[in-house]
Amino acid sequence: MRILALIPGGISDQILFFPTLKTLNTQYPEAIIDVIVEPRSKNAYRICKYVKEVMVFDFQDNNGLADYLNLLGIIRDREYELAITLEKNWAVAFLLWLNGIPNRIGYKTKSSWFINNPVTQKTEQYNALMYHDLLKGLNIYSPCPDLTINVPKEDIEWAESEQKRINVKTTGYILIHGGASPLTVIQGINKIYPVPKWQRIIEDIQKKQPELPIVLLCGPDDLEWTTEVLNLCPTVKVISPPDIGKLAAVIAGANLMLCTDSAPMQLAVAVGTYTIALFGPTQAKKLLPFQSDRFIGIQSLSDQIADIPTDKILEQIWKNN
Repeated sequence: MRILALIPGGISDQILFFPTLKTLNTQYPEAIIDVIVEPRSKNAYRICKYVKEVMVFDFQDNNGLADYLNLLGIIRDREYELAITLEKNWAVAFLLWLNGIPNRIGYKTKSSWFINNPVTQKTEQYNALMYHDLLKGLNIYSPCPDLTINVPKEDIEWAESEQKRINVKTTGYILIHGGASPLTVIQGINKIYPVPKWQRIIEDIQKKQPELPIVLLCGPDDLEWTTEVLNLCPTVKVISPPDIGKLAAVIAGANLMLCTDSAPMQLAVAVGTYTIALFGPTQAKKLLPFQSDRFIGIQSLSDQIADIPTDKILEQIWKNN
């Protein structure tokens, strides 16, 4: 049996879909599972053991007939028996139907004519549960598994060598990630907490626990934010993982993760690192596990993340200390 999952969205969306892939693997242990994702999300599957082949299609693009014909060819070559799609565009479902895939699972919409097992989308719940609900279209009602990932051994070894390099291997460390993806910036979704407020948090931690290093996570999109923080807090350390596996390994080694809503936040959940995450325009209840004492979401009372008081964050940091 060959299964295809079409998963638009960023790396966070992929990680939140991992529990659904895990259940599929459990229910159909002999099946081959492939995915089609956006180019920006392909690297997420370095840390997922349930998928054989990762193909790309830019769901966000202004796709023309040639793009859809190319997608049609990719799907047809592999003769899938089951397709699960998060994409609500009727044209994608039409391609699945045109390919003769007998079981086509997706969310019920006004234009879901080519989905033969539509599932009602419950948008007000944790997104991992919302994605897992699609399996009801296959009469699978098992509980949604927790987020988990598989970090390659070489990535764990890289993280350990970096911890030694910046001298945090024996002390432990607090990890801070305050950046945002370029797409959210383009879309006008402001997830960036002001640097002067991060400065106050960092200085408070350094005053109360001077022996515990603070490390900034700096990805390719975080250079400006990292530079601004270093200008105000020159004693913090910086680590720049080159891929998602090494990023996950660095997060797994932290005592505490302080972050905004981002892919690193989802990795922190997956590896079980105690996490305090800040939310402005997005909703914590949809992006963090329900009623968890390890993953704390601090929601702005407005939709502006900058409106979260630093005192509220510091109160949560020192709550159990």
